Amino acid sequence: MKRYLILGIALGIFGGLRAQPIDLPAPQKTGGLPVMEALAKRATGRSFDAARELSPQQLANLCWAAFGVNRPDGRRTAPSASNKQENEIYLLLRQGAYVYDAAQHRLQPVVAEDLRGLARSPAPVVIVYIADLAKRDSGTPEAKKQVACIDSGFISENVYLYCASEGLATGYRGGFDRAALTAKLSLRPTQELIAVQPVGYPAPAAP
Repeated sequence: MKRYLILGIALGIFGGLRAQPIDLPAPQKTGGLPVMEALAKRATGRSFDAARELSPQQLANLCWAAFGVNRPDGRRTAPSASNKQENEIYLLLRQGAYVYDAAQHRLQPVVAEDLRGLARSPAPVVIVYIADLAKRDSGTPEAKKQVACIDSGFISENVYLYCASEGLATGYRGGFDRAALTAKLSLRPTQELIAVQPVGYPAPAAP
């Protein structure tokens, strides 16, 4: 009996460390800057206020703007070649790594560990673009990856425009610890890590 009690306590402890799904608030599909004003403010930012988190609503809006479902047939806010939707967006947060489930508009847990250091950014949110090349049914692996890279650029620009409207900083880039992040996320052989895009409030100006 004592052995089972100890086992139950241990399972409870480790269960508490497991990342849980995050149900996001419904995205706000109105408001924000007019598109021409957002384009005028669009810029790449590399400095972030590491202590300032995004609100749950901002996180929800960010995910939906990036690659959310915007039509009843499941099509998305960003295009993809032949509508294969091979790109997935993973989010690295302080409490763990998640993949965005666009159909359910929720974050599904991947690993309960802060992996933002592997992206080499202090931003509170790091978007990771990961393409499942198995969803593209023709072409060489290199050709499939090239298409996935182009498609990730469409998603990235949605993120840029949302951030411009919201007063956030962001920057799409390829400089990160690719091998370590691939291993930590336990990616399948058909999954290709394309790029990362940190998002957060800009660092305060120096006095």
